[in-house]
Amino acid sequence: MKKIHLFLLGTLFSAAVIAQDNDPVVLTIEGEHVHASEFLYIYLKNNDKPSFEKDSLDSYMQLFINYKLKVKAAKDAQYDTIPRLKSELEQYRKQLSLPYLTDEKKNESLIKEAYDRTTTEVRASHILIRLGQDPSPQDTVTAYGRILNLRNRIIAGEDFAEVAKGPLGSEDPSVSKNGGDLGYFTALQMVYPFEDAAFKLNIGDVSMPVRTKFGYHLIYLADKRPAKGMIETAHILISTNGDADEAELERAEQKINEIYALLESGESFEDLAAKYSDDQSSKAKGGLLPIFGSGAKQRMVPDFEAAAYAIPADGQYSKPFKTIFGYHIVKRIKIIPVPSYEAMHRELKLRVERDERAETTRASFVEDLKKNYNYTSNAPQLIGIFSNTVGDEIFFGKWKGLKDHSHDADIIFEFKDNVVTIGDFEQYILKNQTKTRKIDKDVFFMGMMDEMVAERILAYEDSQLEGKYPEFKSLMQEYANGILVFEIMQDEIWKKASKDTAGIRAYYEAHRADFTYPIRYDGDLFTCNDKATAKAVTKLLKSGVSVDEIVKQMNKTSQLNVKAKSQIYNSETTEAFKISKKGKVSMKTFKLGINKAYANEGVYYVFRVKEILAAREREFSEAKGLVTAAFQNQMEAEWLVYLRKKYTIQINEAALHSLKAAQ
Repeated sequence: MKKIHLFLLGTLFSAAVIAQDNDPVVLTIEGEHVHASEFLYIYLKNNDKPSFEKDSLDSYMQLFINYKLKVKAAKDAQYDTIPRLKSELEQYRKQLSLPYLTDEKKNESLIKEAYDRTTTEVRASHILIRLGQDPSPQDTVTAYGRILNLRNRIIAGEDFAEVAKGPLGSEDPSVSKNGGDLGYFTALQMVYPFEDAAFKLNIGDVSMPVRTKFGYHLIYLADKRPAKGMIETAHILISTNGDADEAELERAEQKINEIYALLESGESFEDLAAKYSDDQSSKAKGGLLPIFGSGAKQRMVPDFEAAAYAIPADGQYSKPFKTIFGYHIVKRIKIIPVPSYEAMHRELKLRVERDERAETTRASFVEDLKKNYNYTSNAPQLIGIFSNTVGDEIFFGKWKGLKDHSHDADIIFEFKDNVVTIGDFEQYILKNQTKTRKIDKDVFFMGMMDEMVAERILAYEDSQLEGKYPEFKSLMQEYANGILVFEIMQDEIWKKASKDTAGIRAYYEAHRADFTYPIRYDGDLFTCNDKATAKAVTKLLKSGVSVDEIVKQMNKTSQLNVKAKSQIYNSETTEAFKISKKGKVSMKTFKLGINKAYANEGVYYVFRVKEILAAREREFSEAKGLVTAAFQNQMEAEWLVYLRKKYTIQINEAALHSLKAAQ
């Protein structure tokens, strides 16, 4: 599904769904009223620090009007009747309605179970035999037999890891590296059937085959321990490829050991991470990583996790160690104990409702709905119409329907205002029959009946959600509007602009000065460990030594001494050129040839400029992407001017400005 842009809401709660008695109209577009609740909901959602001063409210109202005008234009053009968009909205609705279609009591027990498990960590290994999404009975039997045979070998005394890695063993791709060891985990970090089975094992036990959406698993429980809580860490990584040779591994190990020596000598962990770490996502933040551990979504590989939790105190760091990603030094920032049940309840509730375990509440929820909607069934009396007349072709998915239709109008079950007949049930079977194993026909058809009842009664409840839950109605409206805005923007602006080659070219010719290159340097930039190294690099450059040879020579004693990169550098965006003095940043300039070494933020640089590329206007081919984006912005502005003239807009300023008093 595409992303929904422009005010799309992604939460089930809104303080602004105030509605009812004190919800004045703040805006009217072509006679259609917009209430304060809707404006406030979107305003709060899109402002981390909302201001309720008059200027702020007035300013945001203009953005809000632009949004509502696009929605109005899309509806007038009947975008809301397009089957593809209706189907897309329905897919969103299926996801958003799930929390409303569960047994609240059962759900609460699952939340409590998840919390209780969050206070414990288990370490498990597994063997996986894969199954497709819709396996045949024969494939299922074959997979079960394979994994049961592996279990028998382990029970007879063979090592779990060796069986997992051996011929016809585990089909988990990571098994060759970890022998099936998944490390420590807690609730909501594995699919529910796997988690449930693992937590019910005793240490040393091997489970019977466990079925998940991936296939069959054997689970060996290695350990259980009280949860250590979540942990925040930073790291320095010297990465190694999976196919790195011995020499590469030695250089990486040497480099991490040298960094460790610098740490031990008193240098800052954060500075060294920024300077040397190969983890591009964390180095700019001093190596800071996402929080992981019990109660967190993030998991780490077992070796990293073990090293992190072994650090005795906040602010201390580990010795270098290796994982599948390379060599690390990890620093402990802080340990976060497992929060209380009350503190975690909201987050756990959201995660449980989206988790596979929520499916277990479906049956009990359906039973409650049956009572609420006065469900009655005549199935026991009427099911024989099918079981006594349908042949074995039903088990091959080839049944053609009843031959006798005299009972088509007989009611087989009913609830609320819904009546379902024998004819309806026949059509349901014809639509949903599949190849399956042969069982007693009364059992088979009653099973089909139960599925139909659940489908019909849940569909009816789903149809009532907007009336029962104002917050759901508000959320669905925002998703619907978001889809419409995205689609009409595609048609009216983005696609038109992209296809209007003459318009794009004309915009470029009229705004050439807006699309320029600054001064750029084509050269070799050396990053040096200290001033003496920078002087040595300068000397070698003047002697005519190649870039690769300079790096090789300078790094004989330490892999940290020098690194070099040859490319075209932008004078306005290259970080190494940004010089900060007394809080002011200026960009360094260079001359052709070997420039004098300079220091910036504790790092020494030597820059050899091979060519200075003067500032100039970009050619059309060089600027086309930027020009197209600017042209689209102009088209959107012109379109909004047109919409503002087309539709009558009235702002109730008194009601809008009164929102400040309501806060």
